[in-house]
Parts: sequence; C-alpha cells; structure tokens
Amino acid sequence: MKYFFFFSVVFFWSCKETSEKQETAQKVNEVVVSIKNPSAENSSLPRLFSNGEELFLSWISKKDSLSILNYSKYSDGVWLPSEEIISGTDWFVNWADFPQIAENSGNILTSYLQKSADGTYTYDVKLNLYNDSTKTWKRNFILHNDGTKSEHGFVSIQPYVSNSFFVTWLDGRNTAGGHENHSEHGNSAMNLRGAIVFEDGTIDYDKILDDRVCDCCNTAAAIGSNDELIVVYRDRSEEEVRDISMKRWTRDSNWLPPITIGNDQWKIAGCPVNGPAVDTYESSTAVAWFTGVGDEGKVNVAFSGNYKNPIRVDAGNATGRVDIVMLSETEAAVLWMEPQGEDEVIQLVKVSSNGDNGVPITISKTSRERASGFPQLEKVGDTLFVAWTVTAKESSKIEMASVSLNVL
Repeated sequence: MKYFFFFSVVFFWSCKETSEKQETAQKVNEVVVSIKNPSAENSSLPRLFSNGEELFLSWISKKDSLSILNYSKYSDGVWLPSEEIISGTDWFVNWADFPQIAENSGNILTSYLQKSADGTYTYDVKLNLYNDSTKTWKRNFILHNDGTKSEHGFVSIQPYVSNSFFVTWLDGRNTAGGHENHSEHGNSAMNLRGAIVFEDGTIDYDKILDDRVCDCCNTAAAIGSNDELIVVYRDRSEEEVRDISMKRWTRDSNWLPPITIGNDQWKIAGCPVNGPAVDTYESSTAVAWFTGVGDEGKVNVAFSGNYKNPIRVDAGNATGRVDIVMLSETEAAVLWMEPQGEDEVIQLVKVSSNGDNGVPITISKTSRERASGFPQLEKVGDTLFVAWTVTAKESSKIEMASVSLNVL
C-alpha cells in the first residue's frame, strides 16, 4: 500500500509540474501580437533594422519577371507609406542572400544583387543611398571595384561614424571560373571584405578581412564601444572545418586576427547556408549561430568574455537561421527555427550570460523549405519585432508579430 501511495504522489506532482509548464507556455504564447505590414502578396525576403526608436522594413515583391525593392518605416505604431526604391529584371533573388537596409541620422542605405553574367553565381552587390540632407537617392552603384564576373553577396550593413555605414560582404573575385556548385573553386577561396560607405556615396577603406571563408553563409556585423567594428562569419579551414569566427577593428589595433567562437570543430565538405548573428550592448557582445556537429542541428549563444563556452537554446535537431538582439550587458533575445512535432516553428527565448534561459515562445509555424528564408528580429523600445516569409504553392507573403520584453 505504501508503494502505491508513493507512486501516486510522484504521479500527482509530475502531472502538476507538466500542467504548470503547459499553462506557462500557453500564457507566454498569448503575448505574440500579429502586426499588419505594408507589403502585399508575392513579397518575400523581409529585412528589419531598428535605430532604437523607429523600425525599418525592406522586402522584395515580384510582378512577373520584375523584382522590386521596397521599404517602409514604422514609427509611433504607424507604418509610413511604402516606397519603391528600385526594380529590375536581371536581379539575383535568393532565399539566403537577401537585400539589407540600415539607417543613420536620416540617411538610408540598402543593397540588392544584380546579375553580372550568365553563370548561376555571377552577380554584384548594388547599393542605394538616400541622403537626408539633399532628400535625394543615389541608386544602383556598385559596392566593389574588382570587375570580375563572380559571386559577391551576403552583405551586412551597420550605421557608423559621421553618418557613414560599415558594410561587409563575401567576395568571390578570386574564385572566378570555379564556383558554380559552391564547392569547387577557381584560383582561390571565397574572401570576406569590409568597407565604409560615406553619406555622399563614396566608398573607402575597402579591405580583405579573411582570405578563406565559407562560401554562402550570411555574414553579420555590429558596432561596439569606442566605434569598434565587429564581424562574425562562418570560416573555412584547409581541413574543411567551418566554425564561426569573429574579426574586430579597434582604434588602437586596427583589424585584429580572427578568433573562433565556440570551437565546434564542425567538419563539412559543403556550405550549410546557415550563418551567425551578432549584437552589442555597451561593451558587451553576444553571438548566436547554428552548428551541425555530431549530426544534430544546434543553436548556440556565446557572450563576450566566454566565447569558448556556448549556451545551447534549441530543443533538439534545430534548423537554425538565427537572429539575436541584446537586451542588456548580460541578456539577449534569440530567434531561430526548429521542428516541433510535425511542424516547423519560429522560436524566441531570452538567454543570460550565466546560462539561464527563459521559457521559449513560439512566434509562428513556418516551413523548413528554403523559400521561407531567414526570420528577422529587432527591438524598438521595450518591444521585440519579428518578420518572416510565409510560402504558398504559387505565391508568398510577409508576416510580422511583436512581443513585449516583460514576458520573456
């Protein structure tokens, strides 16, 4: 009889604990608020940028063979009328290599990819710059000056000093002649480069940051204290280890040698098309990334001062496609995709540098297909905003949601 009583008590508390967890998850998920956005049907590739007070959204819409780059601004709870920046029929439109947008003191810089030849991966990075002083656009100017018919893309843009922008990208000028399947190369490997775009559209300080990197994983950039430049990317060793690296520029030391984040030792023959994310808060930095080491997808987070000891945030067998926003010097919000039963979902969680995680919030169901792209995360005030692509058989659309920080 006493054994029956013991197991009854264990069963009761187990059920109670499970019920409380389910109730907590249900309450948390109720705070995901759907937000209307200015994009129309046949739109995809959303990109969010926040200056802390306003939210900027760029996206591509399709009309037959025409690709159109649009943007709008969300201020005081209202979307301003959307604006068409530029359009073309010769663009490279790709689920993982998407346009970027950033704002700096009213100036706006956007990017897109334009085909330069008939090869699958022969395209250039083109820029569009709005100058708030003159109220005019400088459109369709090229980021790089190498003139090769090769791959250039996976751009990251951050506002920088004197109303300028720091831009980093993957540059295939040395791979010309052998990059069609993202595994064979021409004369050399894919490079990582960086440059400054000034408010008049001039480009300077173009510099190679790493001469051998993974071919088609997105880059990420952030600005630290004292105008420090931070770039994170998937590196590529001669032995095909493709872990995450960080490059830093400081006023005292210029560009420092790369450091490895996490040290996964993930050896993979091809590119996983799954790059990292980075953000800063005052003097702190946090990096989120996907790794498939051990034949299981994982989403890890590491904070500055402890890059070798990552914190895993996913529930298992993650898909990745991460984003991150720092909330304080010791906390960050992380966004990623993972399977949940028969579904694929977008997850959001708060993680602390001491390893404490909050209750994950399911933002939405999605698709693991490439066309669903990379969900985006930004913060304005005390609210997080998420944007993602919803795919259908013959069309796609962009959806958005918000989550208050006080529920994380």
